[in-house]
Amino acid sequence: MAEADIAFAAAAGAAGLALSISVWAWRLRRAVAARESMIERDRAATAVSRAQHDGALSAFDDVRIGLTPGEPPLLLGRSESIEAVRLAFARDVQGTPGAALAEALHAGLPEPIDALLAEGTPFEAHDGDAWKIEGSAVNGTAWLRLSPVARSVSQGDIEGGPGEGAGEHGFGAGLIADASPSPTWVVDHDGRLVWANKAWLAEVKCGTVEAARETRASFDRGADQLAAEAARVGTHQEGFRWTAADGRRRAWKILAEPLFSGGSAGSGGPVLVFAIDMTEAEETRDTLRRHVTAHDETLNHLADAVAIFGPSKKLAFHNIAFQVLFNLDPAWLNERPTHAELLDRLRQRRMLPEVIDYAGWKATELEFYEATEAAADDSWSLPDGRTLRVVRQPHPLGGILLLFSDITGELSLRSRFNAQLQVQTATLDKLNDAVAVFGSDGRLRLHNEAFETFWSLSAEQLEEAGEFDAIAELCKTALPDAALWLGLKARVADPDPESRIAVSGEGRTTDGRTAAWQTRPLPDGATLVAFSDVTARRELEQALAQREAALKESQALKREFVGSVSYELRTPLTTIVGYSELLETMGDLPERSRQYAGAIRVAAGQLTHSIDDVLDMAQIDAGEMELSLGDVRIRDLFAEAVEKHRPRIEGRGATLKAVAAANLPAIRADARRLAQAIDHLLDNAGRSVSEGGSVSLRAEANSSELRIRVEDTGRGIPYHLQAHVFDRFVKRERGGPGVGLALVKALVELHGGWAEVESEPGKGAAFILHLPLEADSGAAAPELALG
Repeated sequence: MAEADIAFAAAAGAAGLALSISVWAWRLRRAVAARESMIERDRAATAVSRAQHDGALSAFDDVRIGLTPGEPPLLLGRSESIEAVRLAFARDVQGTPGAALAEALHAGLPEPIDALLAEGTPFEAHDGDAWKIEGSAVNGTAWLRLSPVARSVSQGDIEGGPGEGAGEHGFGAGLIADASPSPTWVVDHDGRLVWANKAWLAEVKCGTVEAARETRASFDRGADQLAAEAARVGTHQEGFRWTAADGRRRAWKILAEPLFSGGSAGSGGPVLVFAIDMTEAEETRDTLRRHVTAHDETLNHLADAVAIFGPSKKLAFHNIAFQVLFNLDPAWLNERPTHAELLDRLRQRRMLPEVIDYAGWKATELEFYEATEAAADDSWSLPDGRTLRVVRQPHPLGGILLLFSDITGELSLRSRFNAQLQVQTATLDKLNDAVAVFGSDGRLRLHNEAFETFWSLSAEQLEEAGEFDAIAELCKTALPDAALWLGLKARVADPDPESRIAVSGEGRTTDGRTAAWQTRPLPDGATLVAFSDVTARRELEQALAQREAALKESQALKREFVGSVSYELRTPLTTIVGYSELLETMGDLPERSRQYAGAIRVAAGQLTHSIDDVLDMAQIDAGEMELSLGDVRIRDLFAEAVEKHRPRIEGRGATLKAVAAANLPAIRADARRLAQAIDHLLDNAGRSVSEGGSVSLRAEANSSELRIRVEDTGRGIPYHLQAHVFDRFVKRERGGPGVGLALVKALVELHGGWAEVESEPGKGAAFILHLPLEADSGAAAPELALG
């Protein structure tokens, strides 16, 4: 379930991200378009109002100044006229144009203006032959009207320098152009500078026109060529130029207009040139271009396919995913096919939904160009088995944006997820444990039928309760443990990672049941709580524990009994062995009686060895056996064992062979106990081998251990007995004491090693002892464990 959740969330997140980016881009462009439309409307309204205002003022070329005591002067008139009046009367006066003009006029006409302000006496005056000044009072405001004396504009107005060409207080074309913020200049038919305004002089860094002529300053060579072309053909010329000054690039729109030419080609008259600064507009256009490019690059990195069709219904943009999704030829896409042509191509390749009326379906698709709102998401089931989600949105710049997402995997995951959820729900309902899942908000998300049965609650009660606290109150009737429910609430509602850990416990219900509970935090923040009725299990565990205790006590009693009996048997056996040896060696007995005495001695000796083995096992079980560790040479140990067991084995018609390399290292072990283990193995092999068989004793070592192998060619050990061959007091088919091999295993383990058996029935058996080169000193006597 976790893998399906993660895959489903990843697919949904990727689709959501793609759709969010597309919606964001569409809204951004739509907002920009709306803002630009509003600005254009405001500009249009302002232009209309300004045009009406300018129309009213342009009825006359005069300037009006309103003077009201205690208020700043009110200045009305065309901007060119105001600038001309300011230059004529208040060139050197500081302040706003209105205040400067009022101050300059009052200084020149103090008495008429004072009379106008005090008594409203009108007056009329002239400033040379250039200006007419009139005064009149209306509703408490004294108005001054400055009108230029009518005169014709001549070639001299143009040829004069800044502020020249209008007499002492002239109002010529050169004066007006000189006030323009845009560089303006006039050149003759040979390209020589005739006149330039202040803005042009500032751009070429010249103080006067004469200085510019002397240095042959030029605003831009391209502009000069455009002016020459206008002079040659006698018509208006336009161009666009970039200049660089003071470390900054600036864009200019150049306008060249022939003067006094009447529009005839080749007249060779002067040319008026304007340079309009377009830097800000170009930078804005460049910024918009970069934004569009970045937006296109973002779309190109999306996993979803994106196609944008312009107002002409031609393909304006597509990302790589679009070309890959429909396996289209990039060259064909670069030809910018129409939307209809794309649909026809996809239909030919069987990459559109199969419909009966294709023409009607196609017409419906193309109708989305007329929509003003985003259409509802659609899905296409393609003939190749894929399912595509289709999103259609109006594009802010006109046209439509299409987004295609391959949701085949998503639908498959969703189907598998729902199927798995149903399986898990059915599985939960079949569980005997009472299971409930609580969300991080503490509300019950799901539960199984066993939960209702365990707490004797109905589904309606649980649904009505809803939250953990209310459900806990219902359950407290059966399990009134407040601390338990408080702890469970902390696991369910506390988001702290230290609290969201798996815990378990048990409680006793009011009806005598033992209820085990446990919690498990889930990856989505929810918490699973499960309750189990473990009454029968606990009763069984208690019974088993009592039985185990009884068995342990029985084993202890058995070991104590065996040890006690063994000690009691050793005394009479010693007497039997002693007297039988005495009779055999010193008694005056017949030969048959002497044989009987020898048999008694041998049997008593075997019984003594068996009793010694039992006593050794009892001592090991009690943890009282201590090893006498020393350096043991295996070759010496093998020599003693062969000398001891060869007569009996060869007496059965078999052979005994010992193999040990001369360079075998000495090991740290108890020589007597190790010899005891080897004796038992050789004794066991000797009883198993038959006439013509063999017994071998081998030793080999590596860097960590020594292996002793005792192998015979006897009957072997049945497979079903091999797992119990080292158990004690077990009856074996091959005879012998029931404790010998168990003692071998115990002695080897006391050294820190282990024993194993390899056998194939009918082919003999091999016992291997694995001994460490340095025996574990834990079982050694204290005085022997130092070295």
